[in-house]
Amino acid sequence: MCLAAIDISRNIEREYEIYAAIDLFGAVVVDYHWGRRGTKGQGRRRSFGDNKAASKFVDALLRRRSTAKKRIGVAYRFNR
Repeated sequence: MCLAAIDISRNIEREYEIYAAIDLFGAVVVDYHWGRRGTKGQGRRRSFGDNKAASKFVDALLRRRSTAKKRIGVAYRFNR
């Protein structure tokens, strides 16, 4: 899932990507990356024992992104 917050007039171009997959050992791995569009940015990876815990974590990430309008003045929207 790819989210973007863009306001060219204010020079804001941010991306946030979230990917979830099951690894070879059966754990759910959530990769998430963020940063300015066109740059390498930053990222982290979290591993969970079940889908419920991973889903709860992804929901928390999305709730945080939903407050971007208040924090940075531009809302994140689904991209791609």
